[in-house]
Amino acid sequence: MNHFVITGAHVFDGENSLGTVDVEVADGRIASVGGARPEGVDLIDGAGATLLPGLIDAHTHTDEQSLRQALTFGVTTEFDMLSMPQQIIPLRRKVAASNDLADVLSPSIGLTPAGGHPQQLRKGDPPWPTATRPHEVAAFVEARIAEGADYLKVLVEDGQLFGSGNLPRLAPELVEATVRESHSRGKMVLAHAMTVETAGQVVDAGVDGLSHLFFDRPHTAELIEKIAVAGVFVIPTLTVIASITGEPAGRRLAEDARVFPKLTPEWLENLSGAMATSPREHFGYAVETLAALKKAGVDILAGTDAAHLGAPGMAHGASLHDELRLLTTAGFTPPEALRAATSVPARRFGLPDRGHIKPGLRADLVLVDGDPTVTIGDTLSIRRVWRNGS
Repeated sequence: MNHFVITGAHVFDGENSLGTVDVEVADGRIASVGGARPEGVDLIDGAGATLLPGLIDAHTHTDEQSLRQALTFGVTTEFDMLSMPQQIIPLRRKVAASNDLADVLSPSIGLTPAGGHPQQLRKGDPPWPTATRPHEVAAFVEARIAEGADYLKVLVEDGQLFGSGNLPRLAPELVEATVRESHSRGKMVLAHAMTVETAGQVVDAGVDGLSHLFFDRPHTAELIEKIAVAGVFVIPTLTVIASITGEPAGRRLAEDARVFPKLTPEWLENLSGAMATSPREHFGYAVETLAALKKAGVDILAGTDAAHLGAPGMAHGASLHDELRLLTTAGFTPPEALRAATSVPARRFGLPDRGHIKPGLRADLVLVDGDPTVTIGDTLSIRRVWRNGS
């Protein structure tokens, strides 16, 4: 294993700026931060750069190529939010055997009714497992855990925001049963609920996190307070909401000289597109809602909903950097935005081995030119990335 010291870099440890200190890496772990420099080890010059913990994208739908691409942009962990088990199970075996791919957590498949969202957006899937009555939910949860699920996912969506008409929507009692059965087995539940009505419903059911902002109409003070009191975290996914509302965020990102050399023409085209299935002004609702959640002290985790080719407006790895920029439009300082992609998701998902630069943790690190604690866009100026120290 490599043994080296990164010298001369400004260090953001996932919570705070430490100034310019040495960071020693040995055997895939952070050996010391600001300690005495050992003799005879390789020195990596970080002058003019900032060292960050490896970034975490808290909402994706992924595959091998996507995890490889994410890593080139400094994303060392993705939280997959729904994948077919026959894809995610072998993928996780590959990830465990290779430092060339970002790490991945997953719920396997999510609970949605037969024909429910997102099946209208996917072609060629085998039949999805589901549950139609509360007493069937325990078997659904057990099956996902047997597939290696790190958490469970429920989807409460009628398709209107996606221009898909009236899809069957998961009943409240099934959400409640999923929470009950998952919590009894030590697993969190995340909910797709993109309207004020459904977000209130799933919070009442006891979910741990919302995998999107709700943006069908302006938020209510009552709902913001309900989320804050319940301790629910939120993954805003402004990236995908921009696509749904026709905002040109992805197109601007695709034109960035730090982005387009790393993406294939197909991914650049995908990133430049937009769904445009909801009114443009709804993006403003999302930003206002996020600002209110932040003011209420709700934990915010950066996530993009980057998926596969054919889900326009997003690209694995690249889009997380724009998500950080979008967080600042809702009033986040650059350090607060960085915490949303490092220490906060690590804490909320129970991952004490990452999200910080501290001795003993995984050496998942990204070195960027400039100082993103001042200018958030500097996160894209990537000089070097390490996963497990290599």
